[in-house]
Amino acid sequence: MINKRFFQNRDLSLPPRRHLDYPDMTMFQMLQQVEEEYPDAPAYEFYKKRTSYRTFIADIEAAASAFLKLGMGEGCPVTICLPNVPQALTAFYGVNRIGAVANMIHPLSAVTEIVYYLNVSGSPWVVTLDMFYEKVRRAADQADHPVRVIVCRMQDALPAHLGAAYLLKEGRKYLKFPRAGSRDLLWQTIVNAEKLKGAAAREKLPRPSYKADRTAVILYSGGTSGKPKGICLTDMNFNALALQAVEAIRERFEPGLTILSCMPLFHGFGLGINIHTAITHGVCCILMPSFNIKTYSNMLIKRRPNFIAGVPTLFDALLHAPALEHADLSMLHGCFCGGDSLTVELKRRVDRFLQERGAHCQIREGYGLTECVTASCLTPKNEYRERSIGLPFPDTFYDIVKPGTDEPCSPGVEGEIVLKGPTLMLSYLNNEEETAQTLRRRSDGDLWLYTGDLGSMDEDGYVYFAQRIKRMIVTNGYNVYPSQLENVLDAHPLVDCSCVIGLPDERRGQIVKAFVVLKKGAEASEATRERLMAHLAQHVAGYALPKEMEFRGGLPKTLVGKVAYRLLEEEELAKGEPPKAAEQAS
Repeated sequence: MINKRFFQNRDLSLPPRRHLDYPDMTMFQMLQQVEEEYPDAPAYEFYKKRTSYRTFIADIEAAASAFLKLGMGEGCPVTICLPNVPQALTAFYGVNRIGAVANMIHPLSAVTEIVYYLNVSGSPWVVTLDMFYEKVRRAADQADHPVRVIVCRMQDALPAHLGAAYLLKEGRKYLKFPRAGSRDLLWQTIVNAEKLKGAAAREKLPRPSYKADRTAVILYSGGTSGKPKGICLTDMNFNALALQAVEAIRERFEPGLTILSCMPLFHGFGLGINIHTAITHGVCCILMPSFNIKTYSNMLIKRRPNFIAGVPTLFDALLHAPALEHADLSMLHGCFCGGDSLTVELKRRVDRFLQERGAHCQIREGYGLTECVTASCLTPKNEYRERSIGLPFPDTFYDIVKPGTDEPCSPGVEGEIVLKGPTLMLSYLNNEEETAQTLRRRSDGDLWLYTGDLGSMDEDGYVYFAQRIKRMIVTNGYNVYPSQLENVLDAHPLVDCSCVIGLPDERRGQIVKAFVVLKKGAEASEATRERLMAHLAQHVAGYALPKEMEFRGGLPKTLVGKVAYRLLEEEELAKGEPPKAAEQAS
């Protein structure tokens, strides 16, 4: 039996509630409630083609019926290797509909990475686009168990005129996939067969079954051993996030509004906030399968979304987009940044950028980890404390402890950030040792997530993030925080962005090196270096000053757009020793 409806009119003049009621239902059931109330509202939009909740639910159930016939029963891990296309949403909720496990991976992953994801999850199925088929099939052939591939085509999801144009230009190259003679299948064939049966196919589906301790989704994050860790998440984790986030956002979040969904589905921020939180409250998701600043700018101007969310590098790119120089952004009600630290200077620039273009919001920073799906803390709507990441979500509790202990720190004293709440993961996949290090039961009897991040809290409960503990540089016995130096550098008028790392040094333990990307027109000279060093010396202690500074045209990024500081570390280490495979940043 479905619980009472979770979405309701909220009095936004009141402060956020500290406790919420969470329904005992699957993610699909959360979506189903919206369809029952607003069947004709648009659930998502893809290249201007809108799909209603009524049609979306019918598509999901057709896919679920096809999956069941193929043997994807309850608990079966199904790998979804797709960008933000309609089939990805249908596959994700279709897998959830039958109680299978959505194993979410990036379609740009290398063959060896896909092999690892298939093996560690035991997934016998992969759903992917035809353009990625050859790579995925090679990975499937190398897996330690039989794997079949379901192939989607981009043109099937596009409006008719765009689908025809795409087929002529790009799509025809992939018509030979799936490979002849293989047991792989076409998405459109298997799903359409169930659609033709209509309600008859849906009636044969088992009723959705909610189980509190069932792994519903596996997401991946960087591991200390260099191998990604599978993070096992539940229906409750995602549903609680959806309700908490909307309560904390304090904006209307309802049918008739739209969000530009460009953050990828394999990432907790993209799946948890940009898709599930939005779509389970009736907010239409404008899907973007890939990001480039020109396309994103055009989408802002032409599709006029009410909400945008992304990582800091996305917002930095917006500041330099020619198309947005005189754009009207008055439609924006919410602008959210997560996935990486937002520097004070970048926030100032983005806020000024939004204000000058008529937006009704400032950029608000969230903090979280994939181990709790994504954000668990957000800066309040009308109050900003410099360098603060805000207040915890409802039913989420933060504490700051001395690293390596459970001893609480006093207000304002830095320590490790630990937290508890309804979005905490079940475990790391097949990794009891790392699970035990990360999820620990404290004296209150509850499980707490030990984040590995340094931070502090003030007396009012505002949280302040410093950086990853493992990123801290120790030079001559002094602790140096790269994010502090990056904040100072980024505030200089000549600097576009920066990254600071620590390098091994026999005498000092580590030395500090800064990588700097200058603004257009600034000269990468010794005089510039001296100006930046003098600027740093005014704001940080002498022991923290970089011993080296290198100017670059750009900084390497991870697949989700974070600055890949680990790659810079590996590059530097490789100069003096044999190359070593870099651990992929999460």
